[in-house]
Amino acid sequence: MHTLIAGADGQLGAELKLQRRGRLTALEFSDLDITDRDAVVAAVEQYRPTVIINAAAYTAVDAAESNRDAAFAVNATGAGNLAEAAVACGARLLHVSTDFVFDGASTTPYAPGAAVAPPGVYGESKAAGEKLVTSIAGEAATTVRTSWLYSAYGANFVMTMLRLMKERTTLSVVADQVGSPTHARSLAELLWTLSEDEGCDTQLLHWANAGVASWYDFAVAIHDEGRRLGLLSRDTEITPIRTAEYPTPARRPAYSVLDTRASNAWLTPRHWRHELVDMLTILAGK
Repeated sequence: MHTLIAGADGQLGAELKLQRRGRLTALEFSDLDITDRDAVVAAVEQYRPTVIINAAAYTAVDAAESNRDAAFAVNATGAGNLAEAAVACGARLLHVSTDFVFDGASTTPYAPGAAVAPPGVYGESKAAGEKLVTSIAGEAATTVRTSWLYSAYGANFVMTMLRLMKERTTLSVVADQVGSPTHARSLAELLWTLSEDEGCDTQLLHWANAGVASWYDFAVAIHDEGRRLGLLSRDTEITPIRTAEYPTPARRPAYSVLDTRASNAWLTPRHWRHELVDMLTILAGK
């Protein structure tokens, strides 16, 4: 197996590299701009991978509202470029998408086949990328939607909270948006497992760590475990607030819990709190 990773400099890319299996070509943005079709074709022809993992994404949810073209260039056009190149060389494509393709109106976990209705530009661009990947690559591609991704590497909610908790004695965090925090390490493990399953023809899967939390619940857990592990030297008072009290350019789904039962055939998710402890333990040991 020879795997090519696009977007190897992101938090998911870092986790994928740490768990490398077989021959690996890890391309960062400076190595490969997936919005450049000719560059993608040339790279795939040069390396001739058997599997391509698309870990590249425009993930600035709020900035996407005023940078629609940039978001669609990476999340839609770029994904399509990789799908075309994968088909041309006979490679399998593993494409990563998001819970933000759903509107958040549900009260039960979203199944992979649930209707998409993105609440903002970021989700729209990711939904467009999913459609392109499926229409171009068909059963040769698997899209994996995930939620609330974080890692000890890169920028994410956990790292932001730790920074703010070191700087402030009080914080207000939204408590009426609910999802499943997901350690990028676990997503990387699923992607590697899928990459080794040559008989996999599933086109759409959901992956998240087990359990449900609000952003407030998540922040409290980060604080408590961070204090226990010595990452934080003092307490920060965390206050729950409503979304309306913290307006942002992009609207976010109030409920974006994913039904991950189908992906359990490849990997069983651990509870999000256990994964968070593992991630913070990594940080404490750095």
